[in-house]
Amino acid sequence: MANPTHIDQIAERVERLLLRYEELQRTNALLTEQVHELTQERDSLRSRLSAARARVDALLERLPDSSAPMSAAGPAHGRTPVGSDS
Repeated sequence: MANPTHIDQIAERVERLLLRYEELQRTNALLTEQVHELTQERDSLRSRLSAARARVDALLERLPDSSAPMSAAGPAHGRTPVGSDS
C-alpha cells in the first residue's frame, strides 16, 4: 500500500491520540501524587510554624516587663534591655 487510504490515516491518527491520552493520564497521576505530597508537606510546615510561634510567645511572656524600673546597677550582665536606645 503505497498510498494509505483515508481510513488508514484516520486509524493511525487515532492510535497516536490514544498513546498521547495514556501518556497524559500517567503524567496527570504523577502530578496529582506530587500535589498530595506537597500539600502534606505544607500542612506539616504550617504545624511546625505554629508550634514555633507558640514557643516564641511563651518565651516572650517570660521576659521581664520593659516598663519595670531597673536597678541602679543597670541591666543584668551588661545587656541592654529590649527596645532601649543605648
